[in-house]
Amino acid sequence: MILGLAPGLHGANRTGIPFVGDASGNLLHKTLAKLELTDAVRITNVLKCLPKQNKPSGAELGRCHRFLVPELEAFIDAGGQVIFALGRVAHDRVLKSMDVPLASRAFAHGAIHALPGGLFLVDSYHCSRYNTQTGRLTETMFLEALSAAARLAA
Repeated sequence: MILGLAPGLHGANRTGIPFVGDASGNLLHKTLAKLELTDAVRITNVLKCLPKQNKPSGAELGRCHRFLVPELEAFIDAGGQVIFALGRVAHDRVLKSMDVPLASRAFAHGAIHALPGGLFLVDSYHCSRYNTQTGRLTETMFLEALSAAARLAA
């Protein structure tokens, strides 16, 4: 499962499909294609609505939590083993959903965290245009992190 933050203004907010129609989606889908994972992943977001200034409030996170928990449960029930978190908010929401203390697993790009039930959480900086244009995340860094998640799931 790939878990992002929220629908992109020019992508999912317009298309209704997570990571379709914007720069974040372009990098994500290019990388998935390179790894031959295009049809092997479930993609969703923590939030179901575009937050103001792309910064979700605690209230927004709380309201959407009731949608994320069943998505995670369905993924796990279907045999899912690896959650690839795009950014700290996604990382934190996975831990919160599983009642894992945030302090026990710090977010870091490329970090791999064991979770209860034999699951793994793999962290990546979000593949946003901001992160790629500032050099915080390169295509190589993203490919390496997603490759690690794919190896765990294999």
